[in-house]
Amino acid sequence: MKLSPRDANAFFRRPDPAVPALLIYGDDPMRVAMKRQEVVGAVVGPQGEEEMRLTRLPGAELRKDPSGLLDAVKAQGFFPGARAVLVEEATDGLTKTFEAALQDWREGDAMIVATAGGLKGSSSLRKLFEKHRTARVAGLYNDPMGRDEIQEELKRAGLTDVGRDAMGALEALARVLTPGDFRQTLEKVALYKLDDTEPLSVEEVELNAPASIEAEMDEVFHILAEGRTGDIARVMQRLEAQGVAPVTLLIMGTRHFRLLYAIASAPGGPAQGIGSVRPPLFGPRRDRMLRQAQGWPLDRLEGALGVLMDTDLKLRSAGQRAPAMALVERAFVRLAVMGARR
Repeated sequence: MKLSPRDANAFFRRPDPAVPALLIYGDDPMRVAMKRQEVVGAVVGPQGEEEMRLTRLPGAELRKDPSGLLDAVKAQGFFPGARAVLVEEATDGLTKTFEAALQDWREGDAMIVATAGGLKGSSSLRKLFEKHRTARVAGLYNDPMGRDEIQEELKRAGLTDVGRDAMGALEALARVLTPGDFRQTLEKVALYKLDDTEPLSVEEVELNAPASIEAEMDEVFHILAEGRTGDIARVMQRLEAQGVAPVTLLIMGTRHFRLLYAIASAPGGPAQGIGSVRPPLFGPRRDRMLRQAQGWPLDRLEGALGVLMDTDLKLRSAGQRAPAMALVERAFVRLAVMGARR
């Protein structure tokens, strides 16, 4: 039986002991590993592995000894409690092995938890679990984490006092980080907030968020919009050393100035426009973008977008021989000069 994302998360938290087997598959190994860890922990408890109530069987090992799965499912341990058999890296080559184990599974046997990479709709292993009356299958896709998942991760990290703006900042962070990186960030935040009774703030989220090239690219566009011509060369050198393509800088710069234009051109002015931005902006970044939009007249923003478009056309023209990064830096200096005018 196929589980919807919502039903899958509920099952991971509280597995039904009457279910003989669960297949978790997906392209992101970290996302699959996190859910596998969650469901196995829910089945056998925190002491399950120490009490030998968890058996691990690599897929490659099962291909050599198919009977090993059923033996592990039926084996009785020394300690009381629910048991689980974990099969990692399952493939279509093990379909018959799983089919035989499902046919012989009885109440009281160990639950089978199998993980796999991305399985197509034609996968025989996936079809076996989807068509089985009592087995379950959950496909994990590279979608941003939902609010329920974020809440679960907050609970796991011990973060209970999170302000509304801080939650918005965490949701924005979850859209750009992998689940594994997001969990590590929350662990870092929890350590930072140890013995701190104040609610989590946006500033604390940003302070503990992982640094990235994207963040540095954001900074160069803030520099342009704020007219800080003296800081351009330093940031551009770092971005070039990190291998950022000139065309990427133009695309991101155009996005930044289009957003400023949308904020500044709102019927009720920038203060109204900043509130309609989707996804929403929070904390210092929101304040910074609002100040920039208030400082740029619409005609000057249109001119800035024109500079970016002209530079993009030059880069893409067949006869262009000038260094691409030099052209981009020249355009950015022009934008910073425009931003310095008040």
